[in-house]
Amino acid sequence: MNSATKRTVNRVLIANRGEIAVRIIRACADTGRTSIAVYADDDVDALFVQLADEAYPLEGRTPQDSYLHIGNIIQLAVRANADAIHPGYGFLSENADFAQAVIDAGLVWIGPPPEVIRLLGDKVQARRIAAEVGAPMAPGTTSPVADAEEVVDFAKTHGLPLAIKAVYGGGGRGLKVVRRLEDINEAFVSATHEAELAFGNGSSFVERFLDKPRHVEVQILADALGHTIAVGTRDCSLQRRNQKLVEEAPAPFLSQEISEHLKQSAIAICRQAGYVSAGTVEFLLSADGLASFMEVNTRLQVEHPVTEATSGIDLVIEQFRIAEGESIEGLEVPEHGHAMEFRINAEDPAHGFIPFPGTITELDVPGGPGVRFDAGVRRHSIVSSQFDSMLAKLIVYAPNREQCIRRARKALSELRIVGVPTVIAFDRKILDSADFVSNHHLGVYTRWIEESFLEDADPQEFADRAASPNILRSWIEIDGRQLRIGLPDSLLLQQPGTAQAQPATVEPDPGSIRSTITGTLVRWLVDDGDILEAGDTVAVVEAMKMETQITASESGVLEQSRHPGDNISFGDEIGRIIS
Repeated sequence: MNSATKRTVNRVLIANRGEIAVRIIRACADTGRTSIAVYADDDVDALFVQLADEAYPLEGRTPQDSYLHIGNIIQLAVRANADAIHPGYGFLSENADFAQAVIDAGLVWIGPPPEVIRLLGDKVQARRIAAEVGAPMAPGTTSPVADAEEVVDFAKTHGLPLAIKAVYGGGGRGLKVVRRLEDINEAFVSATHEAELAFGNGSSFVERFLDKPRHVEVQILADALGHTIAVGTRDCSLQRRNQKLVEEAPAPFLSQEISEHLKQSAIAICRQAGYVSAGTVEFLLSADGLASFMEVNTRLQVEHPVTEATSGIDLVIEQFRIAEGESIEGLEVPEHGHAMEFRINAEDPAHGFIPFPGTITELDVPGGPGVRFDAGVRRHSIVSSQFDSMLAKLIVYAPNREQCIRRARKALSELRIVGVPTVIAFDRKILDSADFVSNHHLGVYTRWIEESFLEDADPQEFADRAASPNILRSWIEIDGRQLRIGLPDSLLLQQPGTAQAQPATVEPDPGSIRSTITGTLVRWLVDDGDILEAGDTVAVVEAMKMETQITASESGVLEQSRHPGDNISFGDEIGRIIS
């Protein structure tokens, strides 16, 4: 390809929400473009809606009725006289049908061509391309598996552990790691269900899972003129439930040989596929240096700011330029320094990283040299149960990794969010771990949090005291100075004419099966009337795009009281165990 159509991108509709919508809005402002937001009902007063130059309602509450509704988004783009659509990440960002609909409507699609999204979105086809260019790969199926029995056959041939992956998956959704043969059936059902829910296609394939691997990825930029460059590497090994929590650039403790091999493999894969725009090629890397191609994400990644910090390249602005037909030839990538990103999620690490909706009542943001805070929320923002739990990203840059860690500790100590539990306290503990902060090696891997870090930790260490709803805060004056205090509401003194505040109590009931999150009951894993043992997994509840398994606390006969599709709140009884 040696020519590209020149197009004008002045009015950009952002088909997304939250932090990434704010990020794109700011890139529009930096380049003199008009930003156009579209929003679901729950986002009517969201930060991105307030910051956009224009905003239009999607008139729907659920993801399916709003940010996943292709027809409505296209209609609003035409109505708003948009030149182009930027999909951000998640939702429709890797949907080839959406990209084609944008183009068919006469608009500029800020992303790779639909046929490339379709090709690389099919993980089986992506593996074929990777094999053609000689990229490193682990054993895996070359076509989707039909049922759990095929997965069992693969395991007997290639061994365990293995990974069941959605053909059109991403972000850890539709991915299940299996370490025992007896767990394959439920893992297959769960992976296909998550994939169907998130991507509209439940097809899955299987590959051998590298034990204790690092997750290393390469940021790619490619234009329509045939130029493809690797902007840098990132390490995204700190994950929970296959969701990245902390990322850094460049990927630390990689030899120059491995780093260059991954970069050249990524470039070759993208050239072979005819890639255009920003994208990411992901690899797993074992402790002995064995690398295996994983997938290509045909969109901007959540963790792109760490690459921006270490390269000086604004990836969103480059996406704009590439979409207009401009060249990236001669774009230099002077990697310097080190950067880390901490995803600030509305989740409670003290209770298994349960996602929590709610209202942010207070927000204190850190500052100083090398500190960037990309947020989708502000004070009084409502965190909806309908969408992803990520509130913001804290990005810290310094001349080297050791200084970056010190700066990150300070920034996290200044960051405070009240109203919903967050992972801030957990992030602070991560920076005290020798496995992560060592100057000689990176001791973390993709399941390190579950298999190592949490094994030796007291969950209450991660309790977000600032977010506790049972703490009442006020200002008092002592010796002419104002001090801010917080007291448990149960300690309030009785006021005249009022009853004394009492802490809420719930009588223990071992026979009750209660939801540990607020969300939707997706399915029962056992039938009404089945005999259960204590600890058996009985149901799955989904919230904020994550599935959580509910277990029985004692043995007995199951009596279901709620049905799949029911909306339930944290602590709601969904069934009982009859002894």
